[in-house]
Amino acid sequence: MSQRTALSEALRTGPFHHALRTAVAARGLALERVRHRLAQRGVRVSVTSLSYWQSGIRRPERAESLRAVRALEDVLELPAHSLSRLLVPRTTPDRPPARSYQYLMEPAAALETLLTELGSPADGGLHTVVHYERVRIGEACELLAHDSQHVVRAHRDGVDRYVAIHHGDPGCDVERVRVRAADNCRVGRVRRHQESGVVVAELLFDGRLRAGDTALLGYGFDDGSGPPSGEYVRGFPFGGGQYVLQAAFAPTTLPVRCRRFEQPTQGAPQQAVAELLLNGRGTVHFVEETVRPGLLGIAWDWS
Repeated sequence: MSQRTALSEALRTGPFHHALRTAVAARGLALERVRHRLAQRGVRVSVTSLSYWQSGIRRPERAESLRAVRALEDVLELPAHSLSRLLVPRTTPDRPPARSYQYLMEPAAALETLLTELGSPADGGLHTVVHYERVRIGEACELLAHDSQHVVRAHRDGVDRYVAIHHGDPGCDVERVRVRAADNCRVGRVRRHQESGVVVAELLFDGRLRAGDTALLGYGFDDGSGPPSGEYVRGFPFGGGQYVLQAAFAPTTLPVRCRRFEQPTQGAPQQAVAELLLNGRGTVHFVEETVRPGLLGIAWDWS
């Protein structure tokens, strides 16, 4: 694909950060040069802001930022409104509310650092329709793996990846954690933070989604490096969608008690606690019909 064709396609489909990055590359301008030409037009924007805009970490939203985008169209010799139109949100009616990761997990700062390294926007442009997750606990009571079948829907144009998160038990070795892409995606960049036990991984789609499109992903994380585990918790920064969590235990090492719980924030008392019956195959599960921002999990006792 020629550079001109790539630019035309980026301006047509977005998202904004991809179109801006493609336009800057097509003109062969360093960001400092772009900043200088904007300043000549009376528009003050830092190189850091330009970098954040073209990586998707931030979007221009304030009036002066939107004025800068219109000036960028002139600097980059683009058609009028070709960038600014990509900032008009195309959302589905059921776009979910949000809650910061700092309320959902203790190592929130580490997680947000890893997401920034991947240039991942706050919500990734996706929300969950239904998520079925199966956790496997080994004979040594350790978290062996968790596998997901996950249907997501885009609430803006141009989404081409989902960022999956693994938070291992204290003392796990993130270098031993492996990411698997099973269905309709492939593994992209992976980032790890040993002290917090967090691993984040890009799962790349075969193409870009438009607002309203859905994708069905199959993926998983293999761990097995941590100490005996007593619970599995999933944090939800966004509400909406259905979540099913199943915990499967080794037949030789079964817990004596299992319960489902929820928490509005990490560290808060467990709420809506309900006993779960371990079936003959050594599994328990629960279904959350409509997820709210917060945490959901299964806890178990070994004795």
